[in-house]
Amino acid sequence: MITETSVGLRRSLTYWDLILYGLAYIAPFAPLSTLGFVWNESNGLIVLAYLLGAVCMYFTARSYATMTEALPTAGSVYGFARHSLGPYAGFVAGWMILLDYLLIPAFVYVLMAVALETLLPGIDRGVWIVLLVAVTTAINWFGITVTSRANFISVALQVIILVAFAVLCVIALYAGFGNGGLTLKPVWNPAAFDSAKIFSATSICIMSFLGFDAVSTLAEEVEGGDRRVVGRAIIAVLMLSAVFFVGLTWILGNMLPGIALKDPSAAIYELADAATGPWTAALLAWAYATIVGLSNALPMQVGVARVVYAMGRDRQLPAVLARIHPRYHTPYMGMLVTAAISLAVALFMKKRLDDLASIVNFGALSGFLFLHVSVLARFGVKLRSRAWAAHWAAPICGIVVVLAVFSGMSALAVEVGGAWLIAGLVYGAVLKAKRREELRAAL
Repeated sequence: MITETSVGLRRSLTYWDLILYGLAYIAPFAPLSTLGFVWNESNGLIVLAYLLGAVCMYFTARSYATMTEALPTAGSVYGFARHSLGPYAGFVAGWMILLDYLLIPAFVYVLMAVALETLLPGIDRGVWIVLLVAVTTAINWFGITVTSRANFISVALQVIILVAFAVLCVIALYAGFGNGGLTLKPVWNPAAFDSAKIFSATSICIMSFLGFDAVSTLAEEVEGGDRRVVGRAIIAVLMLSAVFFVGLTWILGNMLPGIALKDPSAAIYELADAATGPWTAALLAWAYATIVGLSNALPMQVGVARVVYAMGRDRQLPAVLARIHPRYHTPYMGMLVTAAISLAVALFMKKRLDDLASIVNFGALSGFLFLHVSVLARFGVKLRSRAWAAHWAAPICGIVVVLAVFSGMSALAVEVGGAWLIAGLVYGAVLKAKRREELRAAL
């Protein structure tokens, strides 16, 4: 008889499944959600901010690739730090990355609600949030293979819509809109450059890239068990996203001059309405509310469920979170609990999208910091590796860049993130006192 305790995660994912998962998690539409905030904060140097964000994330992607090959665990940063820095540090790393993984689905739910409220103002945002949570949970319930098929459809539709919109924008540019053509002003303008504001803008841009790291949570579900596949997929997802985002923001950055934004959170709709007509604004809003909102939340829910599954399996969180569905091989209890938390946060923060984004970024950057330190500790200090680029240069550069971006964080993000960290340190100390911090068998 098959029981919950006798089954594990099913190894059914290929290299391209991982890439589609990462691209769906990030979402090709991602830069549009923070377009107005990055534009204002960077003084118009939006492409420079995205280039710096991509550089920051590259070092992190390299460290993820290094660790996933050595430790293919569903716990991602939690598992890496736990085996490299010790049980207590591992718990704190997992606790901090949860701040990202728990709240980023909530961010998407609110984003979808904003788009739908624009189109259907008579329905409260909370109704749409509840509906999206229910639909994504239902789809993910039936397994990662079903989710993978949904990822492919979502990414394809988003790329088609955005390429068509970009073509219309270029036509409008050369017809006299904005800068009147594709100039280098969104990349570099000495008169507009301010290092402090650029770092602040970059800290917002990082939100668009979050997702390549979540590929590591599927390490225990790759067919064949090839440890190199996940690392290669992580790098590929980041590179593809960076090229697409830089190209898209270069076009939009040349369109924005001359437009007085009324609401930064709705900048893309204001721009589309002014440059290409109200019908394109409506199309983008519907795409965000349906294709992006639904598909982006799917892999996000998958990622956080895998992290709490790993922490529950290691007795760092209640063991009930490690239960696997005997038929669908999904961590269904972790999925239900994290979906409920994301729902509650989304409903509470439904009018504070910018604040929610800042808090998500604090959790992500904290997790990245633990990741880089784990690479240095495991390969540099313990194994005395001479692979200078992968085991020394990448994590050290990653630490420097992450700390620099931290300097641009909002006060609210620092306050909430600091409180979350203190709570984690206390809870971790309780686990240690109860002798629940022992490592499971090494991978």
